[in-house]
Amino acid sequence: MMKSGTKMIAVITRESRLQGLKQRWGTSGQVDFLMNAAVDHEVERRRKISVRQGQDLSDADYMLMEEAADNLTDSSAYEEEDARYRDALGKLMRELDVDVPVREVDRRYVPNFDFDRCLAVVVIGQDGLVANVAKYVGDLPVIGVNPDPSRYDGVLLPFQVSEARGAVLRAMKQNARFEKITLAEVNTLTGQRMLAFNDFFVGCRTHASARYTLECGGLSEPQSSSGVLVSTGAGATGWMSSVFNMVAGVSRFVGGADRPHVTLQRDDPRLMWAVREPFASRHSSVNQVMGWIENQDELVIGSQMPTDGVIFSDGIEEDYLEFNSGNIATFTVSQQRARLVVG
Repeated sequence: MMKSGTKMIAVITRESRLQGLKQRWGTSGQVDFLMNAAVDHEVERRRKISVRQGQDLSDADYMLMEEAADNLTDSSAYEEEDARYRDALGKLMRELDVDVPVREVDRRYVPNFDFDRCLAVVVIGQDGLVANVAKYVGDLPVIGVNPDPSRYDGVLLPFQVSEARGAVLRAMKQNARFEKITLAEVNTLTGQRMLAFNDFFVGCRTHASARYTLECGGLSEPQSSSGVLVSTGAGATGWMSSVFNMVAGVSRFVGGADRPHVTLQRDDPRLMWAVREPFASRHSSVNQVMGWIENQDELVIGSQMPTDGVIFSDGIEEDYLEFNSGNIATFTVSQQRARLVVG
């Protein structure tokens, strides 16, 4: 048993898609049954359409239908992904035999985990897992390990499993190479605080329109929209890029030229914000739909949503701040930086 106060290495993991299905449905057999039932249902649906259209179906046609239906569930990919992840995690835990206790921590427990007890944090999973973890660990070094290079891009996962031991040792000896990542920060009138590695979303938890007052650069206006995004440089190629994709598509549709995306480096000391689908009406304006937050700038948003108003970061909807009428949120560039080990 680990003694109280003993320093450790935290290894952050996340359940695979297959593990998530098993937790929901109980057993592997039940998961297989449901997947196969979905395939059978889709094949039958397509067969009925073909019969109505007067088509004669051969055995080859049925095989093509089954293949197409199986691609929709992609069950074999779930199993392969799970096997590779478990194998990589097992190898990683053996690699990290460095005379320091190692603690495996599921992503679900990260927001409440005591990282003050850690010397380093190792993340094994997708790039998004690094983003979800880095904002909680303070100044600790974060080592991203790619469990499956054939499946994951690894933008934030510079190390293979076989390289993890060396990266951890360098980080603990303070001779590793680090990249410092700019974080976004929000503070609310109710005293809540949250950080974002990629982006914040401000809006309504349902698909209803979000209503609020937005203030930036001394200008203020009431708005109604699908929500507001506040992005860091790390997040500029993520959710925020969808805004530029939409603008470019609309521009082409009306005969205009393509509009270039705005990209930022991960250490850029600015944040970028955008209003999603702003709606103009008697009670809502659309004059301020995009801008920068830099230096001591603030983006201030006052909620006018009686219920279901939320703020969440990095796509983690279940870890949200309530943002209902009477609450005010102030978005700034955080003084805290994430430290990613890159060499």
